[in-house]
Amino acid sequence: MLILTAKRFASMILIMAVVSFILFAIFEADKLAVAGKVLGPYSSTEQRELWLEQNGYNEPFLLRYVTWATNAARGDFGQSLQLKVPVSDILWERLGNTGILALCMFALMIPLSLTLGVLAGMREGTFTDRGITVASVFTTSIPEFASATFLTAILVFWLGWLPGTSAMSDGFDWTQLILPVLVLLLYDFGYVARMTRASMAEVMTSQYIRTAILKGLPYKHVILKHALRNALIAPFTVIVLQLNWLLSGVIVVEVFFAYKGFGKTLLDAALFGDIFVIEACTLVAVFVAVFSQFISDIGYTLLNPRIRFS
Repeated sequence: MLILTAKRFASMILIMAVVSFILFAIFEADKLAVAGKVLGPYSSTEQRELWLEQNGYNEPFLLRYVTWATNAARGDFGQSLQLKVPVSDILWERLGNTGILALCMFALMIPLSLTLGVLAGMREGTFTDRGITVASVFTTSIPEFASATFLTAILVFWLGWLPGTSAMSDGFDWTQLILPVLVLLLYDFGYVARMTRASMAEVMTSQYIRTAILKGLPYKHVILKHALRNALIAPFTVIVLQLNWLLSGVIVVEVFFAYKGFGKTLLDAALFGDIFVIEACTLVAVFVAVFSQFISDIGYTLLNPRIRFS
């Protein structure tokens, strides 16, 4: 187990190193382009050369990369070109806002999707199974911008129950989180529910479950003690990997509801050309993707003894 964890951790570090080098080469290989972004399109060549000299851009490429990667590992990503403040001051605040959104969504999505998926898998081919499957496919097939528009039209303009934006301009307000969380929940829960349903249906047809039932064990005991643990292996992996989707997939929702989160920050930086914010957001997104894969592998190993003891 320790050897497997060490291998996965080393792989995570290697992937981060490779991605960071590629990212640095894409954005900062052309020194004059970086200076042009910082000083503006109307700056002279002399001004750009002076800026490059003052900021160490005339050093060798590999030395610049090592310095940049070391600063990034300490959380120093430079200064935002758009807001004129350190990138870390923006990034961590916006990442925390997206974390609140993700926490609320997962707190609702995990029990809902697992419960519906297990119920559908236990009763494969029944009306309950078909109803849950149709509802899951229907919600997942609707893109976020469409469900956001539909829910806003009903809950904001027609019924007047909720605010139409989530800018939190007057301080933190839970009511402003309801619509973004609901949009993400409707889009994501169906996918996890279908994965849970498929896994549970496969487990229920296995030989050891049939043997347990034929031996006269209580049906509830068979489900909770024998079927459920094996059925949750695949959904666990899917749920953990949703962290990566949520971090980059909330752009539409955050922009639609004017929510100051990670996705909106990344979009604003891309539209403005704020390369230092883009670099920081990309590194964070890659780290979340790699770390979620690491957690998924370790969790899968803990849930599946055949891998742990092989």
